[in-house]
Amino acid sequence: MANRLGEATSPYLRQHADNPVHWWEWTPEALAEAAHRDVPILLSIGYAACHWCHVMAHESFEDDEVAAVMNAGFVCIKVDREERPDLDAVYMNATVALTGQGGWPMTCFLTPDGRPFFCGTYYPKPQFLQLLSAVEDTWQGRRDEVEQASDHITGELRRMAGGLPDGGVEVSAELCEHAVAMVLREEDTARGGFGGAPKFPPSALLEGLLRNYERTGSDEVLAAVARTGSAMARGGIYDQLAGGFARYSVDNDWVVPHFEKMLYDNALLLRAYAHWARRTGDPLAVRVAGQTADFLLRDLSAGDMFISSLDADADGVEGSTYVWTPDRLRDVLGDDDGRWAAEVFEVTAGGTFEHGSSVLQLLSDPGDPERLRRVSAALLTARAERIQPGRDDKVIAAWNGLAITALGEASVALDRPDLLEAAIRCARALLDVHLVNGRLRRASLGGRVGDSVAILEDHATLATGLLTLHQLTGAAEWVTAATALLDTALAHFTDPDRPGRWFDTADDAEQLMVRPADPIDGATPSGASTIAEALLTAAHLVDVDRASTYAAAAAETLLAHTPVLARAARSAGHWLAVAETAVRGPLQIAVACEGSDSALLAQARRLAPGGAVVVGGEVDSSPLLLRRDRVDGADAAYVCRGTVCDLPVTDVGDLAAALNTSV
Repeated sequence: MANRLGEATSPYLRQHADNPVHWWEWTPEALAEAAHRDVPILLSIGYAACHWCHVMAHESFEDDEVAAVMNAGFVCIKVDREERPDLDAVYMNATVALTGQGGWPMTCFLTPDGRPFFCGTYYPKPQFLQLLSAVEDTWQGRRDEVEQASDHITGELRRMAGGLPDGGVEVSAELCEHAVAMVLREEDTARGGFGGAPKFPPSALLEGLLRNYERTGSDEVLAAVARTGSAMARGGIYDQLAGGFARYSVDNDWVVPHFEKMLYDNALLLRAYAHWARRTGDPLAVRVAGQTADFLLRDLSAGDMFISSLDADADGVEGSTYVWTPDRLRDVLGDDDGRWAAEVFEVTAGGTFEHGSSVLQLLSDPGDPERLRRVSAALLTARAERIQPGRDDKVIAAWNGLAITALGEASVALDRPDLLEAAIRCARALLDVHLVNGRLRRASLGGRVGDSVAILEDHATLATGLLTLHQLTGAAEWVTAATALLDTALAHFTDPDRPGRWFDTADDAEQLMVRPADPIDGATPSGASTIAEALLTAAHLVDVDRASTYAAAAAETLLAHTPVLARAARSAGHWLAVAETAVRGPLQIAVACEGSDSALLAQARRLAPGGAVVVGGEVDSSPLLLRRDRVDGADAAYVCRGTVCDLPVTDVGDLAAALNTSV
């Protein structure tokens, strides 16, 4: 036998191609091999940017002694959780059910037909060898116990797959206010964020709160957004030299990050900071949105598309690219600037990270911004000479969809046409590579798609991004591509027995022991909440028959998932955002104009709240512009809420008044 990972489309799997372990990818052939040999499956799930995945690989999977035991007693399967989120979801639920917690690397032992009977996460080499021996002994000597355990776990997973109870309440302003109140009660008002360490960026929740603020004008809500947005942007979780956010902070103060940088985090945070900047003009929000966009374009680019992540480690050392000491600052900058930089960036002799090093923070803006720019540029140049983190170069459709939406919306907030151009290039490349025989694929590497089929979030986030491009360009190609994705989702991902519910995998995809269907917003918005957003938007951009189908599906989806908002609002940030949009109608703004340089259309896009549908063009060029024309030779904006429309306005001030905002 040999290791079979050399041709994988996942860089994470390729990192293990030279292991002495006889790794398989997850395939029917791998499961058949376990059945033929009558041995259990050892399933290891991780991802390229995961620090502890690298640690376990170095300690165990690269070790000949451990590999010999694994090869002799097991069929060993390696899975990239980002490429196969369906497998990750199923076996993470099993791990949490058995141990009370989850994480990566995930280590699961399965029967040859895929039923788990023992699960865990990271194991140091001595404990891992003991575990391998114990599992093998149990398999060979007490098979009945294995069968009982696997049957029990499988039964529990299927019971848990029922998800939310039936019987939601209608989406309403009162429900949104209830959810917001629940969230604000959990805010860490002293340090920013919601809940305690480890603190993950609450990107979708910030978007939901911003949409609530735009509807209600609540100063309390805006203050919560500002506290969390400022704390993250000034802490070590944010790269103060190059822009971009790390995955999470290990402490309550956002000081020390877990250093990997993920495309999805930065796309979602770009969207939130861009909307904060657009709505308030806050200088910090403007700066961070711009720098985060630049980080995407510079450091996460893969041609016209975007890669998945940057590692936490550089040459096996976590965070080594990013940390500093006072001496290192002086070596690069000289004594005067070195001492000044240490004070500005909170670099101390004792350090905030390992071995006396510090992660850069910028707790306040210094009085000399030009000096800050010069010093930062010098430090960034010196940092570029260090060993750099590894890149996971695979392209994930869903995460690129998030980037398309964020870049498009940020182009309006920051008045940067280059961001819209980047979003358009990404969308075209993604559709060229990832659409195969009319169906979307989830992952590619170097322009080659893998076997992993797209899940619900891929269809939903890409459709949302394409609808954003349609609104910003007026080009019909984007709404055509988006509706094809939505029609596929309606045909293959809905739950026929429970209206408004969605599965995360298609009905014609590989059938696992449980069909995943998780409605909770996590590090990324759930597929269900994102498809609701896409359907809600698309319903106003398509013909009447299709519009009614989309509107009904969006309403059913929201109704079925209001229990999430009512009971677990912190885990429903994107549901809150979509609900806020639905409560407003959603708001529709159609600008009758000639050409794409209409000043009124530009202002409509800037003034429109998050989630609003905005189109511009000549009469009858869009469903929202049917029989709506310019007024007395002037561009005219038609503002509608649901099916109720105001009289057209031709003045920016009147448009702002109609939107209950300020110019």
